[in-house]
Amino acid sequence: MSRRRVDLAAVSWDCPILHVDMDAFYASVSTRDRPDLQDVPVIVGGGHRGVVLSANYLARKYGVRSAMPGTRARRLCPQAVVLPPDFDTYAQVSSAVMEAFRQVTPLVEAISLDEAFLDVSGAGRRMGSPYDIAERLRATIVDEQGITCSVGVAATVSVAKMAGRRAKPDGVHVVPPGEVTTFLHPLGVEELWGVGEKTAAMLHRLGLPTVGDIAHTPLVTLQRVVGPSLGTHLHELAWGCDRRVVTARRGHDEPDKSMGADETFGRDTDDHEVIRRELLRLSAKVTARMRTARMAGRTVTLRVRFADFTTITRSRTLPEATDVTQEVYHTAVALFTALGLQRARVRLVGVRVEGLVPRVSVHHQLVLGEREHGWSDADRAVDRATSRFGSTAVRPAALIRGRGA
Repeated sequence: MSRRRVDLAAVSWDCPILHVDMDAFYASVSTRDRPDLQDVPVIVGGGHRGVVLSANYLARKYGVRSAMPGTRARRLCPQAVVLPPDFDTYAQVSSAVMEAFRQVTPLVEAISLDEAFLDVSGAGRRMGSPYDIAERLRATIVDEQGITCSVGVAATVSVAKMAGRRAKPDGVHVVPPGEVTTFLHPLGVEELWGVGEKTAAMLHRLGLPTVGDIAHTPLVTLQRVVGPSLGTHLHELAWGCDRRVVTARRGHDEPDKSMGADETFGRDTDDHEVIRRELLRLSAKVTARMRTARMAGRTVTLRVRFADFTTITRSRTLPEATDVTQEVYHTAVALFTALGLQRARVRLVGVRVEGLVPRVSVHHQLVLGEREHGWSDADRAVDRATSRFGSTAVRPAALIRGRGA
């Protein structure tokens, strides 16, 4: 580990709040399986009379921004490729990302599809410093979803939010408690979380263009010119004081009663052994998350994307809800086998379990001759080992030769 990483890890121990924001989320998801679009400006939405939903960073260099009329965006960047939004895929990716956050801490407050606060104060002994956790989350999201995120790390929610902006794109920015005023005071007032255009314009008219100007204005004076409530709020934010806490809230991913994961192969493959091995890895990952969340599901969905980007899904509903890796895996393999593929080259596979219900509501009835202890007990033994010794402590033998071995 570099000296800088060691230093950041050390100073982040007093910074338990993480603000994680996906980078150009809609554009990133829309282009992650399109290598032909990686080096060109891309705009999502904005067709005909619509407004821009998102733009990648190449398009942003031309001044394209979200919520901008599509006609104006195309004038600014006529060479951009304009893509229609795919909200189902965005919701699936968002749900998977939020699940990854909840593997770290139950204190996850989702504030949009692509943004959340995490309180990791209880995860230090298991996962390291907040900076280490931030880097691990970034690596997990890249590995699992093929998109990047930026993370702000601070002692309070508002400072973490502002630090997250400084981390973009694809970075981590730590603001230790002793450096809060140094970080905040040079910033423009519009950077304070919750300060919109009208409030910023009013503060500029009052001769308060920077956060430092607000901080050094007597509270009584500030309350007199902008009102008692807003004056107090701005004064606290300007000094990095924020009484807001992270409250576990599922936000926009609440309606999605499913958990899943997918993987894009490094090279398109028609090797069924490689594909089955990946289905096992994905099944293990998904069911481990389900067990952590104490959920079980009845419907297993297989997703397959081919080399020409054609994507198909197949589902099968089981007799009863399960969180057992082998049951989900065998169902996914059966769905894949039923496709009857011969030499078709596969680009991506995914496994998702839907119709989730609390695990305590599922009562498995043993059949005559069935073992009292089986795969479910084995899964929970693996969970205990991996929680103590890390995710690679125990793995199915078939994965030792596979990816990640």
